[in-house]
Amino acid sequence: MRARSLLLLVIAALAAVAAVAVIAGAAGAASKASGKPAAVDVRKTKLGTVLVDAQGRTLYLFMKDKHGKSACAGSCAKFWPPLITTGRPKAGKGVQAKLLGTTVRKSGRQVTYAGHPLYTYAGDTKAGQTNGEGSTNFGAAWYVLAPNGHQIVKR
Repeated sequence: MRARSLLLLVIAALAAVAAVAVIAGAAGAASKASGKPAAVDVRKTKLGTVLVDAQGRTLYLFMKDKHGKSACAGSCAKFWPPLITTGRPKAGKGVQAKLLGTTVRKSGRQVTYAGHPLYTYAGDTKAGQTNGEGSTNFGAAWYVLAPNGHQIVKR
C-alpha cells in the first residue's frame, strides 16, 4: 500500500512539472511570435558599406519585386528569407530611418528600404558575407543595398 501511495505521489509530481514546462514553453513561443521590431544596420563588406540585419547578415533586394510588393514566396523564401518585423523597424547608425517601411505578406510584415522588400540569403552563413550578390535565382537578379537605398553591383 505504501509503495502504491509513493508511486501516485511521484506521478502527480511529474505531471505538475510537465504542466509547468508546457506553460513555460507556450509563453516562450508567444514572446518569440510577438518578437521585437527588426533592426537594420550597416556593415563594411568587400562590396562596400551595405545594409545588414541585427545579426550582421547582409540584406538584399530582388529585381522581380514591383511597387514595394514581394515576388518571392514558397521555395524562393526558403533560400531568400524575408526580413520580417513586428512593429516599426529600427534604423541603426548609418541607416536612413525615413527610407524604412513595411509591406504585407502572408508570413507577416516584411521590412522595406527605399521601397525595396528586404531579404537575407541562406547561402550567407556568417555575418558580412555577400554570397547572394548578382544571383539570378527565381527569375531576376539579387543585389545588396547601400545605405542610400540603391543597389550595389559587383564589378
